[in-house]
Amino acid sequence: MSRSWSRRRYAAPPPRSLWHKLLDYGLTIVLLGLLILLAARLDRVETRKAEGRAVINDGDSITLGAERIRMRGIDAPEYSQICRKDSADYPCGQLSRQALVRLIAGNPVSCAGWQHDRYGRLLGTCSAGGKDLNRAQVEAGWAVAYGDFEAEEAAARAARAGIWAGTFERPQDWRDSHHGGVVERKHGTLASMGDALREIFRFW
Repeated sequence: MSRSWSRRRYAAPPPRSLWHKLLDYGLTIVLLGLLILLAARLDRVETRKAEGRAVINDGDSITLGAERIRMRGIDAPEYSQICRKDSADYPCGQLSRQALVRLIAGNPVSCAGWQHDRYGRLLGTCSAGGKDLNRAQVEAGWAVAYGDFEAEEAAARAARAGIWAGTFERPQDWRDSHHGGVVERKHGTLASMGDALREIFRFW
């Protein structure tokens, strides 16, 4: 049985038009520009660190020197917030701050982060005396999970620890109803990605 083979001749592609060449050059320039812009703005997402003796503002925010810090991934009752327990009101915001004071116990505090909230505060993970303060506040029931620490919140709720021993408004709801402003977003992964993109491509 015989086979016949045919050879196909391939013609060289026609030369690209001037328009296509200009388009290629333009796209290359845009791509290079974006890469240069990205490299120039990477310092905007550089991790910042602050440490020293802390001024405790409330259950999830402190000041270290000139750096105001909002503890990332948690949300504590506002200082003036009132909760309810055993049919009576009590100052849960003040107690949350006191719980953070006890956790720090006069030790130097170290915080690190790169995001900032809408008030210009650094969103940081803080520690003192070998304790993760963000996690410990949720575990003790004096802050709720706010993008992180959901397992710790569930354990505190089951143990009726801190504010879970009674009834309370979620701090974000309390802020919204008492100030009428935009509720601060959770400090979760999606928020972090969006913040990173905004920080990188933000113009002066």
